[in-house]
Amino acid sequence: MKTVLSITSASILALTLAACGGSEEPAEPTPTPEASAPPAEETSTTPEATGAMTLEAAAAGSWRPEGDVARDEYRNPIETLEFMGIEPDDTVVEIWPGGGYYASIIAPYLKDSGKYYAAMTDPSSGFGERAMASFTESHISKPEAFGDIGVVILSGSSEPMFEEPTADYVLTFRNVHNWMAGNYDDKIFKDAYDALKPGGILGVVEHRLNSSDEQIPGAPTGYVHEDYVKQKAAEAGFEFLEASDINANPNDTKDHPYGVWTLPPNLRSANRDGSVAGDYQGEDHYAAIGESDRMTMKFVKPEASEEAESED
Repeated sequence: MKTVLSITSASILALTLAACGGSEEPAEPTPTPEASAPPAEETSTTPEATGAMTLEAAAAGSWRPEGDVARDEYRNPIETLEFMGIEPDDTVVEIWPGGGYYASIIAPYLKDSGKYYAAMTDPSSGFGERAMASFTESHISKPEAFGDIGVVILSGSSEPMFEEPTADYVLTFRNVHNWMAGNYDDKIFKDAYDALKPGGILGVVEHRLNSSDEQIPGAPTGYVHEDYVKQKAAEAGFEFLEASDINANPNDTKDHPYGVWTLPPNLRSANRDGSVAGDYQGEDHYAAIGESDRMTMKFVKPEASEEAESED
């Protein structure tokens, strides 16, 4: 049973009204004219008009919130997506897009020739309902900027995302520790595998635990061993392709009192009960470190012939 959702105008309105707070409608993309070009040529060379969107143009889009743009120095979105290898005519699933940092780049990039799917957590839960309402308001309801966004459901108890392999890429950014906390990381990796066409790519960015540190079940600090991710991907059927240090941060000591959330963008400064850890060194100290040290890896779903040979 597939879990692709049909987002109608009525459901968009209902979810938008349910969202907590609001954000302004993003401005229409503004073409950059060439001074000496005749009007016809000027129109034909405009990415928004031709569909020849580049990652650079998508990342520079006026629809991106200023707060997201400010984080680019840490998250390196263009370099990360170039490493993953997505093309404008690909079908890309992003697992749990959150506030839409990457969706605001990937969806416009795919708008004219490809397809972007947001794999959302179960909207029947309180958190899932709020996440769906917020993402609907910020992205799904704005096809002029983001195109026709597809929605599938992915959680610890969800059905397969598609009836048959559909995606060229499944990407996830800083989510593996959440799956570990819920004890359903095995399922998510397998669901990602099943969603991909043979030869499709799983791309993972995650907070990186030092190899010498113990991987505690549930990843309570938010940091995860690279080898753990490789193991879970292999158990799901993937083959490791390549890793990059695009998102490395050697200043991250990973011994912060509130885990990775001590660092930007959260900058957590106290426990949930309001108490402050004795080794907390102040917001300025952690802000200077920057966002976390992260692994950036990609895996491939073997071609059908390779899978058949492995079963012989």
